[in-house]
Amino acid sequence: MGGAGMSAIARIMLSQGVPVSGSDAKASPALAELEGLGAVVHVGHAAGNVAAANTVVVSSAIRPDNPELLAAQSGGLRVLHRSQALAASMSTDTVVAVAGTHGKTTTTSMITVMLRGAGVDASFAVGGTVQGLGVNAAHGSSGVFVAEADESDASFLNYRPTIAVVTNLEADHLDHYGTAEAVFAAFEDFVSLLPADGVLIACADDVGSARLAALAGAAGKRTLTYGFDAASELRILRSTGEGLTTDTLLELPADSGRPAGSFKLHLQVPGDHNISNAAAAVAVACELGVDIDAALSALGSFKGAARRFEAKGEVRGVRVFDDYAHHPTEVTAALKAARTVAGIHRVHVLFQPHLFSRTRAFATEFAHALALADTVAVLDIYPAREEPIAGVNSTLITDHLVEVGAYQPDAAAAISTLTAAAESGDVILTVGAGDVTGFGSQILAALQAKPEPQADPEPSDPGRPQQAASQVCDVIPVSCADGHPQEDTHG
Repeated sequence: MGGAGMSAIARIMLSQGVPVSGSDAKASPALAELEGLGAVVHVGHAAGNVAAANTVVVSSAIRPDNPELLAAQSGGLRVLHRSQALAASMSTDTVVAVAGTHGKTTTTSMITVMLRGAGVDASFAVGGTVQGLGVNAAHGSSGVFVAEADESDASFLNYRPTIAVVTNLEADHLDHYGTAEAVFAAFEDFVSLLPADGVLIACADDVGSARLAALAGAAGKRTLTYGFDAASELRILRSTGEGLTTDTLLELPADSGRPAGSFKLHLQVPGDHNISNAAAAVAVACELGVDIDAALSALGSFKGAARRFEAKGEVRGVRVFDDYAHHPTEVTAALKAARTVAGIHRVHVLFQPHLFSRTRAFATEFAHALALADTVAVLDIYPAREEPIAGVNSTLITDHLVEVGAYQPDAAAAISTLTAAAESGDVILTVGAGDVTGFGSQILAALQAKPEPQADPEPSDPGRPQQAASQVCDVIPVSCADGHPQEDTHG
């Protein structure tokens, strides 16, 4: 019950007056919060924990031999998948379901912050804590429910959206689907769930979601596209970014509830991917009839979601961030955002691959994405739900990353390498969906313990003129893989 998805459902049901009990393998702040809201909490899984229940909700991570699941089955109790329980919780609402291979959590969080900031008390369930709201789920009074729709195991097909948002559509979760075609087919099924008055909001910049929108339109579904692409109905005209902020000009469609025109959007999160996510949120505002000026203003207050380029701290001018990216496209977006934040300085990455099957499928693509950094340390694969696959390890990535990266199975040694290389103005980014998120505090501590740089000694002869800097060191401007300038010094 302490996980992001399960705790969200528990929180929603408690706020709806449903008695809730649950368990997790170990105690956590999330369990303590739920207990404070009235849940009966058990630490450890045991058959007796379900004695007072008539319905047992399970996540995809629960194994078939779990004692509580076995007790529920033998006792004839109703067993629901997490997505079925969430669908039941929002069955009477206007549902905004946010799907896509990447960006679901951030986009769902943006829509939630936007609606609540614009005066719409929306219910929401997100796969991460929404900064500014402090929770990952809440029950509102507006009759609008914003939900992150997880495609990883096709469970998003249990939802009945009125507004379906698809941020992008790529091959992923091949351990479940097998092929890229099967992934696309699942999204087609998801869009087919829209009612006659529903709408698909899709990103025109992404090949997969643009294809999905075209097929949906041909099948008679109403669509609204957004993006940088000139054919987008809600178009991103221009954007500039500096540090953690971006400024964007949006052109709204004529039927947005106000005259068509260009409107400014200021964001406190970096990267083109976040501009695209925000455009999706604005499209939702148009569909729900929310005042656009209020929506844009509320989006300007959005400061991110947990583990999505989340700031962990700064020591001696080195900023440390954490990102959940675990697909090559996500890693590329995170590193481009880090480049924007670092400016002329450098980016150092601690990367933990997630799943053996994903590493096998995308090793070369991961290497290409990580090459955007200046220094990369790649940890062992985080197995999550998988058993090891023979011959699959992190060297599949680092064999293609010889110039900037290296395989480092020892996390302490990897942290030492990155912090030794980091200087004031640089960015250190921990990346991955595993326990790499916990290394931010260790990195900050290592930076704090790092010896102060020694100042250059004065010349021994005060009368001797100092050598000109250009005679000591040549400064040669070079370009990174994504075109951002940096400086390379050669003595």
